[in-house]
Amino acid sequence: MDIDKRTQQLAARLAYISDIFGPRENASVALLKHRLGEFLASASGYGMRELHLQVDRLEELFSLLEGKLEGELSPMDRVRIVRHPQRICLKDILENVYDNYAEIGGQDEWSIDPGMIIARATIARRMGKRTVQQPVMIIGQEKGHGQEFRNGGSIKPWGNANALYYMRVAEAENIPIHTYVFTPGAFPVEDYPGAAQQIAKNLYVMAGLKVPIVAVFSEGGSGGAEAIALADKRLMLSHGYYSVISPEGAAAIEGGLKEKASPELIERCAERLCITAGDNLRLGFIDRVIKEPALGARPDNYEFFRQLRREIVRATDEVVHAVQGLGPLRALAMRRARETADPLDIFVRWSLSASARNALVSQRHKKYRAMSLGALNDNSTMGTRLYTGLVRCLWQVNSLLRHDMLAKYKRRLSGILEQMEAELRALDQGLGGPFGLFRHVGGNRMGIPPEALKLLTSLSCPEEGACRTEDSWVYVSPKSRADRTVTCPNTATHGCLDLWAPDLFGEFAGVCSHCGHHFPMEFQWYLYNVFDFAQAYEFNTELESCNPLHYEGFDLKLAEAKRATGLGSSCITFETRIEGLAAVVAILVSPFRGGTVGAAEGEKLIRAIERARIKRMPFLLYSHGTAGIRIQEGTCGVIQMPRVTMAVRRYIDAGGLYLVLYDTNSYAGPVASFLGCSPYQFAVRSSNIGFAGPGVIRETTGVEVPPKYHRAFSALSRGHIQGIWDRRDLKKNLHQALLTMGGSNLYYR
Repeated sequence: MDIDKRTQQLAARLAYISDIFGPRENASVALLKHRLGEFLASASGYGMRELHLQVDRLEELFSLLEGKLEGELSPMDRVRIVRHPQRICLKDILENVYDNYAEIGGQDEWSIDPGMIIARATIARRMGKRTVQQPVMIIGQEKGHGQEFRNGGSIKPWGNANALYYMRVAEAENIPIHTYVFTPGAFPVEDYPGAAQQIAKNLYVMAGLKVPIVAVFSEGGSGGAEAIALADKRLMLSHGYYSVISPEGAAAIEGGLKEKASPELIERCAERLCITAGDNLRLGFIDRVIKEPALGARPDNYEFFRQLRREIVRATDEVVHAVQGLGPLRALAMRRARETADPLDIFVRWSLSASARNALVSQRHKKYRAMSLGALNDNSTMGTRLYTGLVRCLWQVNSLLRHDMLAKYKRRLSGILEQMEAELRALDQGLGGPFGLFRHVGGNRMGIPPEALKLLTSLSCPEEGACRTEDSWVYVSPKSRADRTVTCPNTATHGCLDLWAPDLFGEFAGVCSHCGHHFPMEFQWYLYNVFDFAQAYEFNTELESCNPLHYEGFDLKLAEAKRATGLGSSCITFETRIEGLAAVVAILVSPFRGGTVGAAEGEKLIRAIERARIKRMPFLLYSHGTAGIRIQEGTCGVIQMPRVTMAVRRYIDAGGLYLVLYDTNSYAGPVASFLGCSPYQFAVRSSNIGFAGPGVIRETTGVEVPPKYHRAFSALSRGHIQGIWDRRDLKKNLHQALLTMGGSNLYYR
């Protein structure tokens, strides 16, 4: 019976190895198949002693060749390891790493989203002869243990919303958060609260959580991974992968094929994307790699679970040490413990003081700010950098004096004067106005210019046709030169008449005069007609997109995009004035690689946000169109989601007004992070907004979405955006927004 069980185990090991290495030929795999088949064919002729001897030899051969095969794993082999049904899952970790746990927020198929597990757990630490149970909040995706209802670890929006709720609970209770990333990507549905919008909320809140966060990656698929992975320490299992897109998805995009991509192309894309633990450690996106057994960790690898427990505790201790100092003796002991002792032997309290919690958020910001800086071309000279640094210091001094010191006393004085005026007006009215104290004031409020008061207290459009006062646009689309008629796509339902192109793309600004349908317009139209780019000051032009992963053929594509558009990246940043109000503006330009975001675009956005924060200006981000994160930059691109979101969080916490305007098609990572986290989001009519386009949803889920699933009106109905604007009124609406939106600390008014 023992021989039968051991033989079955060898057969299972061989099946696992065959699954990992796929269809390609491998001499070691062929040898294992031959030896096991030979043993099974001749086993009936062996005696019991000989059977034991042969099985012992087979087990030794398997162990030897598994170690050899470990060194031959390709990136795609590691992807197959992560996806294999025998791979460890979150419930295995809960059972073997933590001392006790209880699921909360639902359980198994009765959970709000069965793919997301949330649990309160404890880890026992020794302090002398006493054992201390340290509480921790566990959040992660679950792919196994009832996988038929877990959706393969693809989390729906309400699952991420539930995770966010319990992150806030952990912050209120001052306990660490451990997140485990086991997802191929988020489920791309836009039902309330919306996949993109919810991931953006998660990133925004995690950027400011004041408790230690440790993330462990096994399978990290793009935005779905980022929803719970913005952490102070990021660990990765040695056979895991972390990528902007799956190798199959990258192959489909690169090949431009309607049919399934070839295995060879998928293998090449897996190598180009630099998705392995070693790649991500080299690029600086994770802090440490946790070594797994040969060919990946499985539920019976108990020594691996002990190692994972030590690494999790050590990482949490390190986060606490960084913001809350230790005594000299414990610090010395901890340094030695990293090499010799078990970290569980030295007790470290994980609850943080108030000052340490603030320092934690600051350190988290610095950590992400330093990522991916080597993944772009900075063509600025040393002199330019020194000059920029000096100017930045002067801005900071000016802001400190003008807004933080003098403005405080000015606000106090204004408050006193306003209170005195109110009392005098009440006195004047109570006495019947015999003194005529305010007879010549003219109704103006103190401190508010008459023209601003008129804008705030009058109707936006007093009469029909009065909304636009321009006789002509500064920039006219080249499409207006075509001597032809254009048919509106709503003709069948709205009865629109054909429009002459010079009128449609000239005077009408690309808007159907009958139904209001918005035809796409060039980004230059917005630059000059809405943002007064002719009078603006553009900055960060020296930052250009490059090919940090040396992705095959991408240098030529980038060069062509730069030649065709005259831009160095898909992002333009500048200072301008909108009806006299100064603002910092960033634009994502769709003609440059679909408006995709990489390291250069992320860095330009962060610098623009920091400029707005230091100079105390509102920040406007206009998405002329974005197809998401640039896949050819791999994790260098996807890391821009948390990086830029953290800059946005810091800017909003400082009192800034952040306003987002969508146009044409805005999808994927940017919408699920720094675009979607704005409290003020608007869309140009006829635009599309979502986490994934209809084609991607069809390929990943098999679901056909309705024709208008991503239209701006759908985004408005589920609360993603706060309004829909006509293109011809954009400048007026932006000016009105700057006058009315935000809190009382809008320093630019």
